[in-house]
Amino acid sequence: MILSRRHALLGGLSATLPLAAAQAAMPPSGKPAPAFYRMKVGDIELTAISDGYGVYPKIDGFVRNAPSDAVSHALAESFEPSDRVVIPFTTLVVNTGGKLVLLDTGNGDLGAPTSGTWMENFRAAGFTPEAVDMVIFSHLHGDHINGLRLKDGTQRFPQAEIKMPAKEAAFWMSEENRAKAAPGMMAGNFAGVERVFKPIMKNVTLFDWDREVAPGVIAVGAPGHTPGHTMFAIASGSTHFLAVSDITNNTALFVRNPDWAVMFDTDPEIARVTRHRVLDMAATEKLHVGFYHAPFPANGFITRDGLTRYNLIPTPWVNPA
Repeated sequence: MILSRRHALLGGLSATLPLAAAQAAMPPSGKPAPAFYRMKVGDIELTAISDGYGVYPKIDGFVRNAPSDAVSHALAESFEPSDRVVIPFTTLVVNTGGKLVLLDTGNGDLGAPTSGTWMENFRAAGFTPEAVDMVIFSHLHGDHINGLRLKDGTQRFPQAEIKMPAKEAAFWMSEENRAKAAPGMMAGNFAGVERVFKPIMKNVTLFDWDREVAPGVIAVGAPGHTPGHTMFAIASGSTHFLAVSDITNNTALFVRNPDWAVMFDTDPEIARVTRHRVLDMAATEKLHVGFYHAPFPANGFITRDGLTRYNLIPTPWVNPA
């Protein structure tokens, strides 16, 4: 039975009030609520902080090895716009009880107009930049590092120890690699790394994979997206969480189709192998996983869909027990 608009609004009651009475007293503000989300991993508290999103305005070439109509179809299947790609940005704050740790820093003031909300959301979550003890980078793409130092050179976290994967530093700090970089996106990545880190590199700590980089936080190698791309396994007691960083970009595309290669991957084949390995592990072990590029709050669980595809089951928007 199809209800009329009046019945839908009034629950089928024979109301005598005019519909105008249900109109809002004020026009919509258009401003979203502060976007942060708390989770518990044993005694460790995680807070997901949104930095808004970016929009890749065309789908041609976004996936290197799939035709545009297949990409459009995959987006439409997830009720996303089919003519462009929306890319959310979400970092994690790890409160170990003794240390306040950031995993990546967002876009700062150099991202898309629809990004750059990180600091507002970070403060709304009850944090201050001066309280940050450590900043740990998963890799050195601009949407992860530009929040450390703004365009005018301001360093946002003056008390924090800065850490990055040794393999990332070896690649992005290499003058030989920079000289070979193709013009455009790749050359821009090298320039961005130099801008952010050259003035402070003497104070940056490098770390290897399979090491504890903060209390309860282990760096896990996940190469392909970049040579030193790193995930973070977070554990407290019997509880675990895996921050998978950029093993996928838009999850509607690359969780559902893990063989697809995003244009941002440095080595698409290694990235493909890594993506399958991590998604298979997450599904098998029923791991709670967090993504940098997934609809906020950007975490949930992975299930299998056939032999080569997966689904992301988002975490319900509930307060932790």
